[in-house]
Formats: sequence, structure tokens, C-alpha cells
Amino acid sequence: MPLDRLLRHLIAWQSSDGVPVPDRELPVGRARERYLVNAVRPLSDADRRGPAVHAEDRLTDGPDGTTLRLRVYTPQPAGPAGNRVVTYLHGGGWVMGDLDSHDRACRILAASLGAVVVAVDYRRAPESPYPAPLHDAMAAARWTARTFPGRAHVIAGDSAGASLALGTALQARDLGFAAQLLIYPPVDPSLALVSSSPHAEGYLLTAEDMAWNYAQYVPDPRQRADTAVDLLNADLRGLAPTVVATAEYDPLHEEGAELVARMRAAGVSARLVTGEGLVHGFLLMQDIVPAAAACTERVLKELDALLGP
Repeated sequence: MPLDRLLRHLIAWQSSDGVPVPDRELPVGRARERYLVNAVRPLSDADRRGPAVHAEDRLTDGPDGTTLRLRVYTPQPAGPAGNRVVTYLHGGGWVMGDLDSHDRACRILAASLGAVVVAVDYRRAPESPYPAPLHDAMAAARWTARTFPGRAHVIAGDSAGASLALGTALQARDLGFAAQLLIYPPVDPSLALVSSSPHAEGYLLTAEDMAWNYAQYVPDPRQRADTAVDLLNADLRGLAPTVVATAEYDPLHEEGAELVARMRAAGVSARLVTGEGLVHGFLLMQDIVPAAAACTERVLKELDALLGP
């Protein structure tokens, strides 16, 4: 499909005063501020008309003597699917993003699935490179399992958070996840598919951005062969049923499709949902791009059907 009309105008508007300075060329603090400004907007009338969701910040002991902050979203009322819980890991290239940038997305997830959602404020690169973010993700998933025992536990995330979610599923198989939700996941640090993508530049996320993100997250090239980083080449056998969402104009689209193919070859039930006409980051655009909201709804319906009653 053609690029969504609203996204085409957004990209043109961003370039109206010349080529915008990419996040990778800004100081990290400034890049985080810009990401948050772009992600957080006032609640719309549609948001307020939706099911009520209560949010509460919690603290727990993290790895290596750290304190881990979580935000727990509880739909009011829980509804018939109240036996579900989701551990959610935000995107942002392992460098940006936080609980606030993904607050709206987590509320939609909780309301749509009738599930408690535990969002994770994991440590970020470059201050805390791999494996610190992954260790935080695993600690959070274990906290969720202890706090909400007996529920169907979904491990989920978008972009860098999807990478952490899959890494957690591989490293913490004993948790017995009921499902995985991976939204435009980066799974190949070699960037072979990203570099050859027809959408490697000009569509918000670029191949150069991904190279920079990996350089912050895994600065030691030797560690990029770890199975928790080189996810496309990991042993995927025995993983929980998975929904993978991609965007047509995302340089990571081919990686997501290849991941699904390899999951299926490994005997994993995997469903692929492609956001036609969309770009990387559509999860955070639901209030301004109707096609992004519609795609997210399709993705969550797939997950809902996968989980069953």
C-alpha cells in the first residue's frame, strides 16, 4: 500500500526546515527529552470514553542491588478475561523511552485485553548497556509471576522492548509464558536485512539509527553473538505462541517476517500482522493516525484470540 497520507505529511513536515537532526547526533539527555515530547500528548475524548484503567507505580528490588520501578495498570472492572497479566517492555532503541512515553499504549493494552499490565522502567544504555536492561526485564517478569500467580502471563514489548521481551522468553523459560507479543522487534544485530531494506532511510527510523542503537546497547561487538541479542539465530524451539507485528515501511519489517518464518520452522505457533502503509513507531501514534489505531486493534485481537477465553 502507499504510505499512509497522514504519515507522509508528518515526514514532510519534519523535513520542511531541512533534514532534522537525528537523535543519534544529539546528547543522550536531549534525545530522550525529544522522544518523550513526541510520544506524550493529552488524553483525547476517545481515551476518556474507553474503559477505566487504574495505574499505580511500584518499587521492587532489581538486579545487582538496584531498585526497579514498575507501573501496574489494572482495568476497572477486570472483566471476564481477568485471568491475564502482561509484562510490558517499552521501546526507544534501548536508550530512550520510559514509563511515561508508553503510558497510553499500556492503558490501551490493559483495556483491550482485560489484563493487568506491568510496565517496566528498565535501565537504559549507554549508562547501563547489555546485559543490564535484559536483567531488569527478567527480574520484572519474575516479579509479575510472583505477584499475579496462576494468570496467563504474556511477555510483550515494542521495538527495543520487543527484543528484551524475546530475550527474556529465551532466558527465563521456566516462567512458562502463555504468549508473546512482539511489536516491530529488532532481532539481528548484523543488520543484514535492515541495510538491504527498501525503507532503510526516509521513514523516521533508519539503518543508521539502528546501528547507533546497537552501538549504545551492546558496545562490545563480541557480545552481539549472544543468543539474547542475536535473536534471529537463537534456539526458538519451545517458545510460547507469538504475535509479531511489523510495519510495511519499517526497515525492521523483513526481520520481523523472517523471525516468524524461523519460529514456525522451530515448531512455534507464530502469527504475523503487517501494518500496511505504516512506519516504525505506529504504536505511539494511535491518537493521531487512525490507521495506526486500527492496526494496533488488529494486533491485540490476534493476541486475544491466541490466549482464548
